[in-house]
Amino acid sequence: MRFDFTQSQPADRYRLLTNFIGPRPIALITTCSPGGHDNAAPMSFFNVFSHEPPIVIVGFSARPDGSEKDTIGNIRRNGEFCVNMVDLALADQMILCGVNFAADVDELEFAGLDAAPCRQIEAARLAETPCAMECRVERIIDYPGRAIVMGEVVEMHVRDDCLDAAGRYVDPSAYQPLARLHADNYIVADRQFELKKPADLSTREVGHVSRETVESR
Repeated sequence: MRFDFTQSQPADRYRLLTNFIGPRPIALITTCSPGGHDNAAPMSFFNVFSHEPPIVIVGFSARPDGSEKDTIGNIRRNGEFCVNMVDLALADQMILCGVNFAADVDELEFAGLDAAPCRQIEAARLAETPCAMECRVERIIDYPGRAIVMGEVVEMHVRDDCLDAAGRYVDPSAYQPLARLHADNYIVADRQFELKKPADLSTREVGHVSRETVESR
């Protein structure tokens, strides 16, 4: 089967893209509303795209009536947001935050989630999240009915039990992220395994630097 995206309808493109590109990590994004209360919304058009600088990207669509959602409005006004990662324990609360409430509703309070202060931005973070990333807007790319936000991560908060004793790598028994597949289907990363490139092929890689060279620097 072939699908010509230059001729297809947006709903058909969305269905095909989200059916095959997944699982997609969920960013439960917290922002500060004009009235000063917490806003929270889950976004699955989200990922990390760079570590230097540390950039995450989030895609926002307009509401069915064409109006802008509260989260992107808050981001435009304040120039900041917090990305809270979601695990299975937060799944039910995450779904509640996805309800299209009026702008004056505090989603964290409604979902029974606890707000904790951020250090470098005004928006709150979730106290329960395995990982929260404070972000400042690097740039916003606008399309008709859609905005793509690039955020620079300025601080990360990690729940103590999520990292190994050295504080370097995630403990897979403690952090099992929830991700979206298609429609209302989700998956949790409760089965992990390692795949490594064959060590004897390392010398064939372009730009290869030997271990001896690295250790002598």
